[in-house]
This record gives sequence, structure tokens and C-alpha cells, in this order.
Amino acid sequence: MNKFLFVASENDGIENCKVGGVGDVIRDVPRQISDRGDKVDVVVPAYSRLHKEGVLKAKLNLLLRDVTYVAYLYEVPAKEQYDNIRHFVIHHPEIEAGNIGGIYHNDLEEPFYSDVVKYTIFCTAVAEAIKQGHFGKLDIVHLHDWHASLLLFLRNYFPGYSDLRNIRFIYCIHNLAIQGIRPFENSYSSLRNWFPFVNYDTESLKDPRYHECYNLMAMGIRFADAVHTVSPSYKEDVMQPSLPPEFIGGEGLENDLKQADKEGRFYGILNGSEYQNVKVVKKNQLFQNIAGTLFRQLQRETDKAKSDFLAHTGDKVIPLLKKKPKFICASVARLTEQKFYFFKHSPEALLQILDQLAEVDGVYVLLGTGATDYEELLRTVSYKRNNFIFINYQSEDVVDSIYRDSDLYFMPSLFEPCGISQMLAMRNGQPCLVHHTGGLKDTVQHVHTGFAFDGKTYDEKVYNMVESFREALHFFQNKKSSWKQIQDNARKMRFTWKKSVDEYYKLLYDFGGVKPQIAY
Repeated sequence: MNKFLFVASENDGIENCKVGGVGDVIRDVPRQISDRGDKVDVVVPAYSRLHKEGVLKAKLNLLLRDVTYVAYLYEVPAKEQYDNIRHFVIHHPEIEAGNIGGIYHNDLEEPFYSDVVKYTIFCTAVAEAIKQGHFGKLDIVHLHDWHASLLLFLRNYFPGYSDLRNIRFIYCIHNLAIQGIRPFENSYSSLRNWFPFVNYDTESLKDPRYHECYNLMAMGIRFADAVHTVSPSYKEDVMQPSLPPEFIGGEGLENDLKQADKEGRFYGILNGSEYQNVKVVKKNQLFQNIAGTLFRQLQRETDKAKSDFLAHTGDKVIPLLKKKPKFICASVARLTEQKFYFFKHSPEALLQILDQLAEVDGVYVLLGTGATDYEELLRTVSYKRNNFIFINYQSEDVVDSIYRDSDLYFMPSLFEPCGISQMLAMRNGQPCLVHHTGGLKDTVQHVHTGFAFDGKTYDEKVYNMVESFREALHFFQNKKSSWKQIQDNARKMRFTWKKSVDEYYKLLYDFGGVKPQIAY
């Protein structure tokens, strides 16, 4: 029996610890490992709240900033109990909840300042917990994104944690564009502030563009025993230099990734999706759920501008309760440059798409929260177009209904490491319209399981996005049998975690082959 430790910033295997797709992966992959008869511990930060329902397991004394910090390891309950899986959180007062989903901070003046502080304490506490044996004898430590990569710094340079070198460390890149870059010196978040007594090699840690800074994403790539992206096409993308906005590639780390590939320790493995024990959602409840969400938020909202927008959105939804539109396009995503760059920089393209929908009695439902400028843009468009329903709140009921009731799922991502939304939509037989990039290349086939657009220049991409939308509507209206076939093809696609984790065992974990799954 092998023993794993997963270290990440999110874990949807426990309550209230998810913002994006990382949380899904940290929920699902340990379950697959459990099915193979191996044991998994998962540890994430407590964010000043997640430890409160847990059981204290250890007090951890950490040498940071040349003083003793005291952190606490708690075991916490799972959403669903699985054999061989335990969930832990690390609590310390400076591991604070952020303003993004209660997890991440959005530091506008000094990016990553707050998050680097809390993940530095978190990773050091995890290293100490490993050293003390609280996770047992480990075979594999699987790190996820830059939030966990400081463990590799400690493994390489901190004398007290040299025993970590006896464990195989895997590093997963979920989103290369977010790298955790901070200065070496002269900041509370600097490496020298937290580790004043550690002798380290600046050259091996520095950011290739900002030489006075260290790069936590680069640490993961340079020091892990194996590195992987969350799709094969994203692996190929990130080994090329970025040429924004036409192409988002290695974001300065392409040479590090090419070196890892040359050394035979860089892989691209597609994320999976869950196809069993899926929540059954009642059909034709989308607008009822939207109305309910708006009403509840309106009762709680104290900001007049937000209340006015809720009322405005409600006014547009009420008629749809009685008369459903003939076509529903939808998106669910964080409002970021990655997800909606084309809308922000070419708002006329979004208006053209809404005009196309109006011609067929169609609506576009977009649910998301995020960057202020993106929220303002979408609120402005909502006031301009009656068939644009912008839900600026999070609601599981609305999200579930979007995946159940929409006719077309729209993902115009500037880049996409893997994407989970298209898999969830396709699972319900919903064609997707996507930008032909990253993991979307690996999951959506044009006029077979959905529709895709691309282009050599930014203007070409925007033009083709609008034209591909027009093509999708043409199929829906005029090629009924072809549309039905695309729906059926989408529904039959299977991107299973079993297949993904088989590849983990074979390529990443180096156990000498795939361990068969013994439970399903």
C-alpha cells in the first residue's frame, strides 16, 4: 500500500474550501487513489475558519523570521466519507481568509503579498508535520500550483527538512499565468524576511524577468521530481513564449519547462470529470432558480447600486418564467482576463452575439463574480441588452440548472489550462463553443461535439468568435438532425478520472506501472 500527501490551496472534499478547478481536482483524485487501495492525506490552509469543526492533531513549532511560530494541524470532516482518505488543515493567525472566495487575496498594489505570507507559513507547517510523522511514512507528495511549491525550497535548502529528499515530489501546474512572484529582500513577504538564516542559491530561485524576485511557480518546475500540466495541449502551449493577446504560452517560464521536458520529467495529462453519483437536477428550473437567487440577495443587499441591479435583472427574468426563450446560451466563470478578455477588449463582439440571439428569441445567461472592471462592463451590457442576464452572485442551484437547461455553453477563454465547465456541459449533452486553446483543444471537436474558433491575429479571433456563434445558431435552427448528433456526441464523451489517474501512476508516481483500480 502506497501513502500519498496532497498539498494545495483548495479542497472541495471539505466544506467551504473551493474557488476554482483546483478544488475539484483535490476532491476527485484522492478518491481515485483510494479506489486503488492506497492511502491519501490532503492538507490545505484553514483560512481562519476551516479548523473550527476539526480535531486538533498537533502543535507545530516553526522557525520563521528567526523566531518560533506556532501553527496547529487539525483533522477535519469530509463532505463524503471515503476509505483511506483523511483531510487536514493548518491554522495560524496569519493564514487569513482572502477576499476571493474566502481563500485568495487580491493585492492590487503589491501582487501576491498577502498570499505569499500565508502560504509560506502553511508550507513550513506542512514540512514540519511531515518531519514529525503526522501523515505517516509518505511515498508521494503531490503539490498543486505555486501555493504549495515552497515545500521544494525547504526540501532543498532548509537543513531541518533534508529528510524530505527521501520522498518523491510531484508538481502540478493548474495555471501557469499566476506565479507567486515576490522580492528576495526588503519586504515583509520577501524570502530573506522569512528565512534569514537559510543559505540558498539565488540563481536557482529567481524569476527570469525580474531578477530581484523569486518565483514560486519556477521553484515547482525546477525542483520537483516530476511536473505536469492539466492537459496535453496546455503542455505544448507553455513550452512556447507568450505573444499576448494572440497567444498565451510559457509566460517567461518556457525555458524552464523545455528543460524539464528535455530531462524527461514534464508531462501533460488531461484532468477528468465525474460521471458517477452525479447530482440529478430537475429540468426547466433555470429561470425559477435565478429569480429565487435574485430575491434572496435583494433581501440581504444593503448597497443601493447593487440592489438596483438586482431589481433590474429580476425585471428581465420575470417574463421568462412564463415564456421560456427559444435558445439559451450560458457561461459560468470567474470574471478575469483569462475568461473574458475578448469581451473586455471587444465589447462590440458581445453586443453582436446578443443581437444574433435576439433574432432567434434567445438569451445569454452569464454567472460570475470577480474583477471589478469586468463586473462593471457586464452590468453596463445588461442595461443595454434585454436578452443578457448577468447573475453577479454565486448560486449552486443556478449553476446546476445552467448545465442542465442551456442549449449552448460558451467558453471564450483567452487561454485554458484544462477547463472543467465544458466537460460538465457535455456530460448533459450540451454543445460548447470554445476558443481553440489549451485543454479546450483536447475536449471539444468542431462540428462534432461542439464548436471552436481561433485565428492568427487578435482581430481574426474576435471575428471568428462571432462567426462561430452564428454557425452554432445556424445548426440549431436549420440543421436539426446535425445539432441532435452534436448533442449526442457531446453526451457520449468520457473524460474520466480513472484514465487520468492511471497516467499519474504510470508517468508521475513511478511505481513501475499502473496499479489496477479495485473499486468503482
